[in-house]
Amino acid sequence: MALNPPQDRRFEPRTTRNARGVVVAPGLELACLIADASAAGMKLRLDRRVALPASVLVIDVALGLAYEAEVMWNKGQDAGLKLRGQASLRGLVPARLTHAREAWMRAGGR
Repeated sequence: MALNPPQDRRFEPRTTRNARGVVVAPGLELACLIADASAAGMKLRLDRRVALPASVLVIDVALGLAYEAEVMWNKGQDAGLKLRGQASLRGLVPARLTHAREAWMRAGGR
């Protein structure tokens, strides 16, 4: 019996990122690795096992971007997210992103 390889259900091509990130949500600020990303989503490797809330902000420390995302799955230290939007953390930011900008600065963002 031959096994079929699993199908990739993504509509957008994904690229390996291995970028330093921070997950921010009410009462949560957690270091992570952005393992891979596409225009529609990303996969994270969390610093530790934690159940994420349904909606989070993911900060790409090097790029200075905050991604608004919906958590689609969370297994152990890995999580898959569907992206809803992004905003720069450089300069002035909307009030809803103030905590994300502060977390970005603490993580070494410039």
